[in-house]
Amino acid sequence: MPLYAGIDCGTQGTKVVIIDTEQGATLGEGSAPHEMISNSNGRREQDAQWWIDALCLAFGRAVKAAGISPADIAAMAVSGQQHGFVALDKEGRVLRAVKLWCDTETAEENDRLLALLGGVKGSIEHLGLMVATGYTASKILWLKTHHPALWQRLETVLLPHDYLNFWLTGNRVAEYGDASGSGLFDVRRRCWDRHTVELIDDSGRLWNALPPLVSADSLIGTVCPAAAERLGVNVTTRVASGGGDNMMGAIGTGNTRPGRVTMSLGTSGTLFAYSDTPVISDSAMIAGFCSSNNGWLPLICTMNVTSATSAVQKLFKQDLVRFNQALEQSEIGAGGILMLPFFNGERVPALPYAKASLHNMDTDNFTEDNLCRAVVESATFGLRYGLDLFRSQGIVATEIRLIGGGSKSRHWRQMVADIMDCPVVCLRQNETAALGAAIQAAWCDGLQPVATPGEPVPAASDLLSALCEKFVQLDESTLTRPIPRQQQRYTDLYANYLALLNKEYAQVAL
Repeated sequence: MPLYAGIDCGTQGTKVVIIDTEQGATLGEGSAPHEMISNSNGRREQDAQWWIDALCLAFGRAVKAAGISPADIAAMAVSGQQHGFVALDKEGRVLRAVKLWCDTETAEENDRLLALLGGVKGSIEHLGLMVATGYTASKILWLKTHHPALWQRLETVLLPHDYLNFWLTGNRVAEYGDASGSGLFDVRRRCWDRHTVELIDDSGRLWNALPPLVSADSLIGTVCPAAAERLGVNVTTRVASGGGDNMMGAIGTGNTRPGRVTMSLGTSGTLFAYSDTPVISDSAMIAGFCSSNNGWLPLICTMNVTSATSAVQKLFKQDLVRFNQALEQSEIGAGGILMLPFFNGERVPALPYAKASLHNMDTDNFTEDNLCRAVVESATFGLRYGLDLFRSQGIVATEIRLIGGGSKSRHWRQMVADIMDCPVVCLRQNETAALGAAIQAAWCDGLQPVATPGEPVPAASDLLSALCEKFVQLDESTLTRPIPRQQQRYTDLYANYLALLNKEYAQVAL
């Protein structure tokens, strides 16, 4: 019975999913929370030991839920929150707390690095994307600047998922997909960019600290004795390359071929698609990452989705039932009210200091129901802005796979279908990154030479597609198609939204 475990180490916790490739079934799931170190100066950090403890706890819960012995697991893979910085010394000890993707304490260092690269244009020329404060590169420069004694002990730079791979196997390696979000990696050539590395440190210390890179379809080793004892698995249990959480989420939503777009209606909004070739845009708003199935994963992130709708819910003291009633009872266009929902600034378009605002209010349209609809419409218009950036790069969306808390609302699903002019559908599996990691483990394991003489090893793309078809289950009851009359109405309203956006912030025109 070939069993595989997928581990997703996120910001708020770690989840584990166990799958059976013979039955095509998810056998069990487990989770455990993480704490966070926060400070008003933008510091967002975690202790790497917390991840290990949460992994062991979540793994044990998943095994118990599956009703299996952990020794039955053939292979596993790790999905990790992107852009973090784990600094190891020569003995493999973590030098300090890990700066996370959401840490902004390193904004000054990122500005310095971007200037050294020649601004946005230079960054795109060297790396294929623009380095951002959340990426790993500025965190490394911050350590060198503020902790010179620790810098002198730096032996290895790892990302969060790389560190868990190191704990599992003892091997220090990195994988193309996650590495492409470090700000040190050329996404076109799939390699570390020496020019950028030496702008941070020309002594050779940083260059020598970067781990060797492996392709997404690689097994990186077997579980070492210490990790095997804590988890209860065999020392022969194999560990696949793993990847970043967005890359694993792409696999876990079946987004492994052109035409499909994954859209997350979470606290923030995320759009990503698959491409066979690098997506290098003049726009710094598209992050042209590598995927974790040896392709590319263009990605866009907006900052205000359920964070914006929750602000309105809190104002009116609504639960989700009442909020959805407001969407049902209001008309398309919210009686003429338009909102720019930039409660947290905005990343796409690049308006970090923008504020939220309401427009076109009068005594007739200023109602609770209209304000609820206005915030959902505006958050969705923001994602449409991102999808239009994709389309300008030739990325075609024939189907949107919708995830995140907002996807549970049928009114919001219809709105997405109408505004994007594209069918949308949700998935039966909630933990898409952990599922993607489990699928990747089965994929990498299945690509290994078989013991039976003459039996061929399956083609990589064919095997991955077959595994995704088996495990990525669409919830057909959520399939939502655009309604032509509503789609046309939203085309006009989106044009009004863009006009308002460009009136307030002229530099953001598409």
